[in-house]
Amino acid sequence: MEHPPEIAETLSEVGPRLRRLRTRRGVTLAALAGATGISKSTLSRLESGQRRPSLELLLPLARAHQVPLDELVGAPESGDPRVRLTPREVNGTTVVPLSSRPGPLQALKIVIPADRCRPDPRVHEGYEWLYVLSGRLRLVLGDHDVTLGPGEAAEFDTRLPHWFGSAGGEPVEILSLLGRQGERMHVRARPRPGGAPGRDPEGERPEG
Repeated sequence: MEHPPEIAETLSEVGPRLRRLRTRRGVTLAALAGATGISKSTLSRLESGQRRPSLELLLPLARAHQVPLDELVGAPESGDPRVRLTPREVNGTTVVPLSSRPGPLQALKIVIPADRCRPDPRVHEGYEWLYVLSGRLRLVLGDHDVTLGPGEAAEFDTRLPHWFGSAGGEPVEILSLLGRQGERMHVRARPRPGGAPGRDPEGERPEG
């Protein structure tokens, strides 16, 4: 049975992709044959394109290489609602981008270490909304110094000197939405004049 051109092209790329993956991991054909139960000759023919890939072959190979099946076949990501998380370290803080595309709003999950507790206020263009998932967050914003717990939120203009870190001697997990200058988030609480951050959804304000 002949496949449409786009499917035939995708299938033709599976073999080279399998070979690159195996060589990158430093695995021999013999070792891969032992791990999957697929004969060495079949694996060789699969990688060279002489053997058409099938689900029976690709499933054990995906398990052996510890990669998703769609990565083996090069399935397009368009239409896939999952965000492929790629954490990065920034000065000891773990930042996980949750936005898959560039745009006016960027969503981040941030894990702040317990030892980030010495304020070092900075300024930059933008407007930020923070939501605390776990731990206790210390937020220094201009002349204000407040502590937020799980379920509490704050929003502020990042042109004000600001800093946030751990307030309880333990790591803090937060969600951050960072927008361009002049943009506001749709929450009920607003910063009071002078730049104090809004807090919980009931509109409670922090002590001045």
